[in-house]
Amino acid sequence: MIMEMRVYRCLPGRLPALLKRFENTTLKLWDKHGIKQAGFFTTLIGTSNQELTYFVAWDSLADREKKWAAFQADPDVAKAMAFAKRTRCFIRYERSFFRPMLPKAA
Repeated sequence: MIMEMRVYRCLPGRLPALLKRFENTTLKLWDKHGIKQAGFFTTLIGTSNQELTYFVAWDSLADREKKWAAFQADPDVAKAMAFAKRTRCFIRYERSFFRPMLPKAA
């Protein structure tokens, strides 16, 4: 299993709109393409309380490439992204990929 982590740095006051977009649009599109969200978090203590961090679980990097390509080719996703660009919520995002290294905790 591979975990993808994305951290969105939101414009002041735009975090609620970004969360709403994920809840009402993005997660439905992910479900359509078999993309498994593994958790959404806002920053309680840290550099900024205007951050959204989320994780996506993939079976492998090949699984990610296949599903992400289908997701990006979806006309419904193109419409959602066009709307997202018009209603800009974040300044930038960072992405990292993780793989498990130790046995599961009991």
